[in-house]
Amino acid sequence: MTAPVLTSIVPGAGPLHASAYFVRLYLPLEFQASPPLPLPELNLKPDSWFSHCIAVRKFSGFARDSNVVKEAEKLAISLSKSPWANSTSDSKSAYSIAQYNSPFRFLGRQNEVWVDIVGSEANGCKSKLLASY
Repeated sequence: MTAPVLTSIVPGAGPLHASAYFVRLYLPLEFQASPPLPLPELNLKPDSWFSHCIAVRKFSGFARDSNVVKEAEKLAISLSKSPWANSTSDSKSAYSIAQYNSPFRFLGRQNEVWVDIVGSEANGCKSKLLASY
């Protein structure tokens, strides 16, 4: 399995306006030039991201609906107190959850909630910038 496994939440895109999601699996750099081909019946599509800034909040334990929503809310509160308060992206997804550990690992788990930031270069977001609020 790859790490992180990234699950993006798309509010209102599911049946009866429920939230939907899509899952991204990271392909290491060594395989990106000629990626393995998935089975056609899996209906998988490659997706590329350009370099961009994201706001991240780390949390431990298993990523469950109850704690992921709380962590996303805490990230939103932190962003509201930062220079990037009005810089969250208008992308399809509201937020993403990055999970770095196998489901068989019970202790020392690492997860993150991600939110895309737009216009971040103008607001001081650089690839090596770290801010905590």
